[in-house]
Amino acid sequence: MRKIQFANHEYYHVLNRGVDKREIFLEYDDLSRFFQSMEEFNTIEPIGSIFESSFRQHNFVGGSASKCSKHKRLVNFICYCLNPNHYHFILEQITDNGIEKFMHRLGTGYTMFFNKKYDRNGSLFQGRYKAIHIDSNEYLLHLSVYVNLNNKVHQLESPVSKFRSKSSWEEYVNNLDGFCKKDIILNQFGNMSKYQEFAENSLKIILERKELEKLLLE
Repeated sequence: MRKIQFANHEYYHVLNRGVDKREIFLEYDDLSRFFQSMEEFNTIEPIGSIFESSFRQHNFVGGSASKCSKHKRLVNFICYCLNPNHYHFILEQITDNGIEKFMHRLGTGYTMFFNKKYDRNGSLFQGRYKAIHIDSNEYLLHLSVYVNLNNKVHQLESPVSKFRSKSSWEEYVNNLDGFCKKDIILNQFGNMSKYQEFAENSLKIILERKELEKLLLE
């Protein structure tokens, strides 16, 4: 039984990783499929099994919210990062039980796709997703950096990891319309350059803290 009780118009850090830390995106097409699932499943309307139907072609560089914008959503995405073996979301629940419904659809649908494609059985993710209530504005701002730049937090800079990683950072930096609801973050800064400066300083602190923790464990 999940202890956290999701409330409408509250913000949550939602994350999960592959079972046994396995990679969940082996090819760029896997990443694209997962991202499109993030769009397709985010609606209160029944949509059936998109696993059985062909996905429409999308441009995944900047993201698109074309389908979500036509229907009432379950959640708002504030930030996201998809890494080879795990993901992070900042979500705002906007309908009753929205996060639970959306995450169930996303996890089940992508697991079916992945298992069919790679001829495997069983769970793909390490149990149920983890969800943490974001209970202060300061926490939200710093967490937005952690999620937007999570590939840098984990130092995923190799050519192999780049085509299997995707985050909302580009959408923030270029202030693109589309997938994320960015106003809750960007409206607190005079302009994008000020948020970038904040993000760079926060990232430096995060990396220093990770290095310190590593040294303490050695």
